[in-house]
Amino acid sequence: MSATAGSKALTPPDVAACKGEKPLVCLTAYTTPVARLVDPHCDVVLVGDSVGMVLHGLQSTIGVTLDMMMLHGKAVRRGLEHALMVVDMPFGSYEESPEQAFRNAARVMAETGCAAVKLEGGEAMVSTIRFLAARGVPVMAHVGLTPQAVNAFGGYKVQGRGEDAQRIRHDAFAVAEAGAFAVVLEKVPEALARRITEEIAIPTIGIGASPACDGQILVVDDMLGLFGDFRPKFVKRYAELGETASEAIASYAREVRERRFPAAEHVFADAPETVKGGETA
Repeated sequence: MSATAGSKALTPPDVAACKGEKPLVCLTAYTTPVARLVDPHCDVVLVGDSVGMVLHGLQSTIGVTLDMMMLHGKAVRRGLEHALMVVDMPFGSYEESPEQAFRNAARVMAETGCAAVKLEGGEAMVSTIRFLAARGVPVMAHVGLTPQAVNAFGGYKVQGRGEDAQRIRHDAFAVAEAGAFAVVLEKVPEALARRITEEIAIPTIGIGASPACDGQILVVDDMLGLFGDFRPKFVKRYAELGETASEAIASYAREVRERRFPAAEHVFADAPETVKGGETA
């Protein structure tokens, strides 16, 4: 299914129905202009809590707030027509109880216009996913490396190697059975991601997982090469916009210092003189 296949925006059931079909194309977006760029090409646009690191200079996603997510969610909503919009629930906004999760998720949906939210965690989130799904809040789950738990993991490490594979597999089954309409598999071994994709009934969306997943997602700034010093193994650079931007800024600075910008075509002439009869010379 393509985001441009029909006139209406895709819904969580539309995405769920893509299981085993044409791969889902997913990217992040945090602003209206970027949302407009990715919308014609994507099935899912995620307003990720990665915004804290990408746009706000945070060291991890832990410091992202609900207000930040809603601000960027509103911006992205203005730029979308076709893709399903999903908003990340930030750390501390849903873990305490299903009731807390519902209050905050309902607020996010009402204020941003998103169609679904994303929660990190496997078996521990089963009761929350079930509670939300039963009350009209579609949930995309996220297992494997869950960045909000980076301190517990001791860093951004691959999850599910060796005997730990059973934990990730169990988490994926648990969120699917709880009512999630899709699940992100992050930074897990390829064979494990392939097996989970074959076994569970909902679409898997890979990031550092397997080409066999039902879809793929990347942070848009990563795949566009906006940050030269950040090159995780699972990211393919489709452009080097950071280098292009740096060169453009350097050219601008050089021309300003050399008084070559602004040139004649960039400045305004005096108003023409007014003559009798209302005509201008």
